[in-house]
Amino acid sequence: MSLRFWIAVLLLSAAAVVLHVRPNADRNPPTNPLAQFPETVAGYSGADQVIDQDTLDVLGSGEFLSRIYTTSSPTPPVSLFIGYFPTQRTGQTIHSPKHCLPGSGWTFESSKYVTLTDAANKPHRVGEYIIGNGYQKDFVIYWYEAHGRSVADEYMAKLYLVADAIRMNRTDGALVRVITPVVPGETIADAKARAEAFTGKAAPLLPRFVPD
Repeated sequence: MSLRFWIAVLLLSAAAVVLHVRPNADRNPPTNPLAQFPETVAGYSGADQVIDQDTLDVLGSGEFLSRIYTTSSPTPPVSLFIGYFPTQRTGQTIHSPKHCLPGSGWTFESSKYVTLTDAANKPHRVGEYIIGNGYQKDFVIYWYEAHGRSVADEYMAKLYLVADAIRMNRTDGALVRVITPVVPGETIADAKARAEAFTGKAAPLLPRFVPD
């Protein structure tokens, strides 16, 4: 088995030990419900999507927002998903985006970590995926947000989870994911620019819903 696998096992084990030893230590700053996340972002208007019960069962105990943002022009839509977990001490931790993205028939064609600077000039470390299903392709941006920190790598997110549980008595955090389709007549670069522009406007809004 790979070194990455064993690192993941060690991190998960460490997280389980720490969260078990201090099971009732969470400190949760006040926050606004995700339902109040702005319905207009970067010129797009949002419409909430129903999350089916099977998906909610997989996601676990948390608060979730799934919204499709569109414009009046032919510009392709942008999908925003935010999953916020007030605590991760119950054994329920944030899933990797690979588990949350569309399942049947979808494959990951490329992935990398990049630094994206938002409209407030704050840098965010994010992951970028291109996923495909037959002739359809989507461009995906995701990251883990916790305590004012943006992390792309799931193993680093687990490491910070353990550290913050010890030093801050906090295990809250969120997964943020933005998806837009690569439509006929445009390039992957076009979809990437659209996703990054939307993310740049949406990211500064997060602290009202995912506390620093």
